[in-house]
Amino acid sequence: MLSHLKVNSQQMMLSTIRNYKTLIFPFILLGILSCSEKEKEQYDVVISNINLIQIENGNIATKTLYINNGKIVKLETTDSVDTYDTENKIDGTGKYLLPGFWDNHIHLRGGNSLIEENQNLLPLFIANGITTVRDAGGDLTLEILKWRTQIKNKTLIGPTIYTSGPKLDGANATWAGSLSIESKEDITKALDSLEKIPSDFVKIYDSRISRENYLNILKQATERNIISSGHMPFTVKLDEALDAGIGAIEHLYYILKGCSFKEAEITQSIINKELGFWNAMDDLILSYKDSTAQNTFRNLKNNDTYVVPTLHIGNVLSYLDEVDHTNDPYLKIIGKGIVKTYEGRIKRALAASEEAKKSRKELNTFFKNLTKSLQDADVKLLAGSDSGAYNSYTYAGISLHKELEAMVSAGLSPIEAIQTSAYNGSRFLKKDTISGTITVGKNSDLVILNSNPIQNIKNTQDIYRIIKGNQIYDPKKIAEKYDCSACFTFKN
Repeated sequence: MLSHLKVNSQQMMLSTIRNYKTLIFPFILLGILSCSEKEKEQYDVVISNINLIQIENGNIATKTLYINNGKIVKLETTDSVDTYDTENKIDGTGKYLLPGFWDNHIHLRGGNSLIEENQNLLPLFIANGITTVRDAGGDLTLEILKWRTQIKNKTLIGPTIYTSGPKLDGANATWAGSLSIESKEDITKALDSLEKIPSDFVKIYDSRISRENYLNILKQATERNIISSGHMPFTVKLDEALDAGIGAIEHLYYILKGCSFKEAEITQSIINKELGFWNAMDDLILSYKDSTAQNTFRNLKNNDTYVVPTLHIGNVLSYLDEVDHTNDPYLKIIGKGIVKTYEGRIKRALAASEEAKKSRKELNTFFKNLTKSLQDADVKLLAGSDSGAYNSYTYAGISLHKELEAMVSAGLSPIEAIQTSAYNGSRFLKKDTISGTITVGKNSDLVILNSNPIQNIKNTQDIYRIIKGNQIYDPKKIAEKYDCSACFTFKN
């Protein structure tokens, strides 16, 4: 009897469990399906199976990259197609991915009559894969601030613009819009006004600035933790500028001066007005000494001071007397007002003496060797085109690629040249926490190339797509409005 009760009890229990399973199974299945739906992530952009170039070292790995809200949110080795949805998927098979290029020295300038022509340059940067520019001083600060807002709001096609605002110089400065510095009080007022803009760094010019005011600007900017860059008056020794805290040296004239064993003597001759800027160049080249140069390179490195060689514009300006630019394709799309500003440099180059022309070319060749020496000494370089009004035949966008080519021609490897763009540019402006490398959490400012730029630096121009935030740009479509097929070399 007891045995029979046990059997019945077990049967009832099994029946209850079966009924329970029958009732609950649909709910379990529904829950599983529901969870499955929830796990399917939504992404603004997905770039699948692309050759991602690690800009820090040049290594290449196949990755799938996920973008949301203008940020890189995930990097994977495979494309998990069943786990996400996106309306914007790019097949990166056989293509190469880099951070969007930075042009670390441009000028947006020329006064009210050239506002529209400067604005029209902005899409040229994007079409050339340049997602960020550093505007090194001009007279269109208010317009630049408006353009920055419009670009951020996606009502204007253009790169992120970091700007110095007006340059600082002495009284009767060469460039329109510069702030005149004649006293310590002027320095305080000028830096106060730049911080209110707010500017992203301070740019000092050397046409009229006194030795004392130049060094005091640097010292006060350093005390305020303002990033600084600039030319350097030849009344100042390079080590003095470094000790005062200059963040970046624009152009190589001032590096050359610091490599001369006669720098102190030449500086005093400049102070005494016995020697001029251009007249000093031959003496500086003749007095270049490797041991002095190596000390200067160490000082640059130890002070974490960047150098902007601007080799491409040097190549252009040094040969204005030999190279005919009248058929340059870009002259068809650059505004006539900007092209008009080229005339001053052209006339001066053509009117120069044969000796002056020869010296300029020799100096240009010397600067190529100097750039390689700086790279070998581990001094941080910045790729900057110096494009803008008044800088003859140095065109917005394409000139950054020509600068990278010039660096490779000077002896840098392609990856070393590429590092001088976004990677070093972001570190100089202290934006490397948000850009400069392809890393989860950073801005999705990217360029997709059809071919490998590490094999050939000219492949930086072989652009397939540009990503800025969550916007995807086809460079061909941007180029179409310019009606100049010879101006662009990319292909689909």
